[in-house]
Order: sequence, then C-alpha cells, then structure tokens
Amino acid sequence: MPVSPERKTWITQWLKKEAALLGFGFCGIAKAEFLKEEAHHLENWLNEGMHGKMAYMANHFDKRLDPCKLVEGAVSIIVLGYNYFPVKEIPAENNYIISKYAYGKDYHFVIKEKLKTLIDGLKEAAGEIQARAFVDSAPVLERAWAVRAGLGWIGKNSLLINPKLGSFFFLAEIITDLELDFDQPKNNDFCGACRNCIDACPTRAIVSPKVVDARKCLSYLTIELKDEIPEEFARTFNDRIFGCDICQDVCPWNRFSKPCTEPQFEPVQQLTDLNKDDWENLSEDDFKILFKDSAVKRTKYTGLMRNIRFAKKPKIRESE
Repeated sequence: MPVSPERKTWITQWLKKEAALLGFGFCGIAKAEFLKEEAHHLENWLNEGMHGKMAYMANHFDKRLDPCKLVEGAVSIIVLGYNYFPVKEIPAENNYIISKYAYGKDYHFVIKEKLKTLIDGLKEAAGEIQARAFVDSAPVLERAWAVRAGLGWIGKNSLLINPKLGSFFFLAEIITDLELDFDQPKNNDFCGACRNCIDACPTRAIVSPKVVDARKCLSYLTIELKDEIPEEFARTFNDRIFGCDICQDVCPWNRFSKPCTEPQFEPVQQLTDLNKDDWENLSEDDFKILFKDSAVKRTKYTGLMRNIRFAKKPKIRESE
C-alpha cells in the first residue's frame, strides 16, 4: 500500500519507537523481494540432506524465498529482535542443562502478542493494509531478512550476530503490503579469523563457516529428532538435554549481551531448584505442570527422558 513520502517516514519512525517500547532490542526494514542468492544456498543444503529428518524444511521452498507467496502484494519485511539473555543462568553443577531460550514462557506466545500490537498500530496509522506476523513458525528465512534489514551479519555458527546485542535474541517478522523506509544491509562480517564456535562444537556440526549440518547439532538431536539418538554422539552431550548454547557461549560478540528485561522469560523457581536426581525421576504429570507454557514441551515427556538417558553417558574428556 503506497503512502506519501512524509507519511511513510513518520510511520517508519513510529514503528521503531513503538517496537522499542514493547521491548524489542532492534527493528529494521527490508524490501520484500525474491531471495535469489539464498535460494542457491538453501537448495544445496537440502540436497546434502543436512536438514536431517526435519521434512518441513524441504516443504514450501518457493514460500521461503518469495514473501509475496506469504502475503499478497508484500512490499516491506519488518524484522525485529527480542533479547532473551538471562539475568542469571540456571546452576549447572549437579544438573542437566537446557538452552537459555527455554528458561521461561514459550517465546512464540510472548512475541506474537507484541507483534499483534504493532500490526494494530500500523493499521491505525496507515488504514487498510495486509500484514502478517511470524515468529519462527512459518517458512520465512528470518536471518536472511535480518541481514537485508541492516541488523547484523551471519556468524560462522549460522546465527545472526548483532554488533550491540550479540546473538542471544529471538527474531520475528511482519510482512506487509505497506510501503516503509527501507534500511540498508551493512555488508560487514566481523567474525574475522575467529573459530571459537567451530572449534567448541562437541559434535563438529559446523561443517564450514555459516553451514551447520543439523544432523550433528545437539539442538536437532535433543529437540527435532524423534528417533533414538545415534550412538556416535555418546559422550558429547555434556549434560545438555534440550538445545545447546555452546557456539553462542564462546562467541566474543556475546560479551555485549545484556540481561533481558522480559519477566516472562525468567525461569520459575521449580525449574531452578531441580538437580540431576529430580530430572531423572521427573514424572509425566510433573513434566506437564512444569513445562505447561514452555518450549521444552516440544520434546514431549518421552523425548526429554530419552535425552536424559543419553546425557547420562560419561562426559567427553578435554583431552579427547
């Protein structure tokens, strides 16, 4: 939907201010267009089978690359980042480890509500527009759009790195037919010769800079994979039972990570009080109560207990 240049700039400025008030750490806008370069990389990755058993990654190939197939007449991609770096990490001693993003309430619900507020505001400002919100739940190449919106670069671990926030944030998008002022990609990659993420990955899942073989990634193995975990990964979990933050923990850019201010992302006391014995003896009823609103429920009870059994295998030693 076209608007006057003055109105377009006013709405763009309002949008970014409103996003900040809602707690988003950054907001950028990219022009909606076919992702030609990304199409080549995605096709190669899929052809190599690196998506493992995530069959959904091979579905809707065209939709992943062309935003107009998700929102008719799409003009602008609004990309937002929401910090989830915890105020305090859950103690790791005598404990199993879950990814920081899963400490609190499921981010899909928290962020989707904020996106709805932004869309309502856009409609008040611009009139009848088409706009659709996405939070890691549809075929959207969110990191590619974030780069195009000038929000950072793709690190060697394939995650988006923002120079002010690091990488501990959720990405979300609004695709709309409303014309806004576009941000420009920075075209900078400040990873340099650093190999921290590549060298630290216990399963060698980062097969080359910016390319992750999901079949080897602990996040895939503990969340996406529904079969038994291949024995070749025994002794690599190092107590991780849901996701993995290793490649982010060792990234120098995450020294800029700031504690999040979203109360809904804070862990409940019952979770922080757990130890290994508690995890191992967790009942299905306890699981349903504790993780009722958590991303951890994606594994289901049987999946989590499978992960715990696998994680109990002896730790890999530093010398190996």
